[in-house]
This record gives sequence, structure tokens and C-alpha cells, in this order.
Amino acid sequence: MRLYGVVAVGGFRRYATYRVATAAGVFTNTVFGFILAFTYTALWDERPQLGGYDVAQALTYVWLGQALLMTCAMMGGAFEGELVERIRTGDIAVDLYRPADLQLWWLAGDLGRAAFHLLGRGVLPMALGALAFDLALPSSPLTWLAALTAVFLGVVVSFGLRYVVALSAFWLLDGAGLLQLSMLTGLFFSGMILPLNVFPGLLGEIALALPWSALLQVPADVLLGKHTGWGLARAYAFQLGWAVALLALGRVLQAMATRRVVVQGG
Repeated sequence: MRLYGVVAVGGFRRYATYRVATAAGVFTNTVFGFILAFTYTALWDERPQLGGYDVAQALTYVWLGQALLMTCAMMGGAFEGELVERIRTGDIAVDLYRPADLQLWWLAGDLGRAAFHLLGRGVLPMALGALAFDLALPSSPLTWLAALTAVFLGVVVSFGLRYVVALSAFWLLDGAGLLQLSMLTGLFFSGMILPLNVFPGLLGEIALALPWSALLQVPADVLLGKHTGWGLARAYAFQLGWAVALLALGRVLQAMATRRVVVQGG
């Protein structure tokens, strides 16, 4: 396990070297946060308590979304592009020869990336949002800890989704199209555009049941105190269930792909 800890630290340091890109990302997240905040304010002025949120809670949802956009890689753009390219070029054979598990290797690196983005691109935009708007931030440290736990589980679910998409390159050879589709799906069904609680009828029920809701909707509701007691346990169980299912699916696809590489002589 020490090896994967080193890989996670390396993932953190890797993204920490891009200081100009990080500053640009903070600026971009802040600008889009203000745009969404004013849009939500106008919408909630017309429909108070929309989705079960008041205006302060809706604005908190906006700024948490900006903090988690890169943390949970809702738009992709993390390890999956690199993994797809390594599969396309055949460099994946080198990865398979390493004395380390392929899935755990990439998971550890992605956890390091997520930790950096939470601190480097998440804290400042949310702090600026709290200065500019009246946010419904919890006062209890336990609530913050519960929310951080939900964020961690959301990152693992996000990794599971992106790992499965990346492994499809073993069969598709060029996974660019599927990566783009995954990005659009993630933005919509994570609740990044609008909270999933706002979605009407059957669409809302389906959206809340899909794994993407674990990326933002669940952590946001935990932070806002919507899940407490057994409700919090059910929220964690939902995230953990999808994390286990997606990691298991990734493990199966990885085994199938490894046999495919051997058959092809890679």
C-alpha cells in the first residue's frame, strides 16, 4: 500500500506544478460561479423552495459545484485521456509489466489529483462566493467531515466511471468520442447544471439513481444537512454501492483487456 501512497502524492505534486493553469482555473470557476449564482437567484426568486432549497441553499449548491467540478472531474480531462492514448499506442503493455495493479495505480494517482484540485481550485472560489453571497454553510465540524467523506466517495465513483470509459479503448481503439459523450453525461446527470432535485417526475428519479448523482448532488445535500442519521448512512451506502460496482466492472474489463493484449501479442 505504501507504493500507492507514493503514487497519490506524486499525482498531487504533478498537478501542483501547473501554477498558472491553477490560477486560470480558479478565475474561471469564480466567473462561472457568479454567472450561475445570479441565474439561480433569478430562478429561485420566481420559484422559492424549488427542489426543496431556499435561495441560500441553492447558492451554496452553486459554489460547492464549482469547488467539485475538477475535484470529481465532472467534465473528465483527468487520467482517462492519458490512459486511452497509452492503449492506442500500445504503451499500456509497459504498465501491465509493472509490479503494481493497473487499476489501483491509476486510482491512487487520481486521488492525488482530486486532493490538489479540492485545495487548489475548490477552496478559494467557494470562499469568494461566501464573501459575495449569503451561503448556508454549516457551523458544525462534523457536518463538514461528513461532507468531505461524501466528496471522497464521489471521487471514487467518478474514477470508476472514467476508468470503464477509458478501458473501452481496447475495443474501440479510439476512445475520443466516448470520452466526449462521458463528459456531457457527467455534466448533466451530476447536477452541475441544475440540482437533480429540480428535475421533473421520472427523469428526476432516474437521475438521482444514476452514479453521477454521487459526484455532486449527494455531497451537496450532505453539506446542506439534507442527510442526517440513517439518511446519511443511506447516502453513503448509495455512493459506496456504485463505487464497488464500477470498480468491479473495471476489474472485469481490465482482465478481459489483458487477455486481449496477450492474444494480440502486445
